[in-house]
Amino acid sequence: MFPRLIVGNWKMNVPTTTTNLFVAQLAKRVSANVPVEVVLAPPFPFLSEVGSAVAGTSFTLAAQNVFWEEQGAYTGEVSGAMLKSLGCQYVLIGHSERRKIFGESDDEINKKVKAVLHHDLFPILCVGESLEERDAGQTHHVVRVQTLAGLQGLEKVDVSKVTLAYEPVWAIGTGRAASVDQAEDVHGLVRETLCEQWSLAPQFIRILYGGSVSGENAGVLFQSDQINGALVGKACLDLDAFASIIASTA
Repeated sequence: MFPRLIVGNWKMNVPTTTTNLFVAQLAKRVSANVPVEVVLAPPFPFLSEVGSAVAGTSFTLAAQNVFWEEQGAYTGEVSGAMLKSLGCQYVLIGHSERRKIFGESDDEINKKVKAVLHHDLFPILCVGESLEERDAGQTHHVVRVQTLAGLQGLEKVDVSKVTLAYEPVWAIGTGRAASVDQAEDVHGLVRETLCEQWSLAPQFIRILYGGSVSGENAGVLFQSDQINGALVGKACLDLDAFASIIASTA
């Protein structure tokens, strides 16, 4: 059984303090007795700085994106090897903002998952439906298709290294988090899909919830055994709120 995983996705933001001070203050607020893995995902320019800051703490480093090629004429892109050299252990892949704003396809996301695994990094594959898709009763279909497409061509041993993150697009940044029942329903679907397709044991499948996670709702969400952690956006830049979310996993 995995410990719960809390990922702070800074997106294109920086803390109000320096990154070193932010990490140091967060470390002071996180109890060593809480069985949780905390991961910070800053923008690319701050990976080295945050990587140095988390050294000597229990925190680990993640990147928000990756390109699937090793090197070449790909202006603006970053390879898995580059991320690993900076100390990253995790990489977010297929975040809804990457899918919606930048038009990333399931095929491209699948290539990124494979590239990350090739460099012995751990992918966090994001899946989730839009409000229109939920209202049309398509949630299960959309999430199942995204899950299978993102993991296409992988063997069981590789799928076991992937963390899934269910992030309903309609809940991201809106303050309207999914209910526990809604989250449990989709987490159960994802877990069932991996068990059916790759014969993975349910207890070794880690699925995070993402979408307006806050210090107020985290404790309720974590009462569910189906929810193995959280992908936190806005709240992760607030020290008190993020520390409260982490503490809620106990």
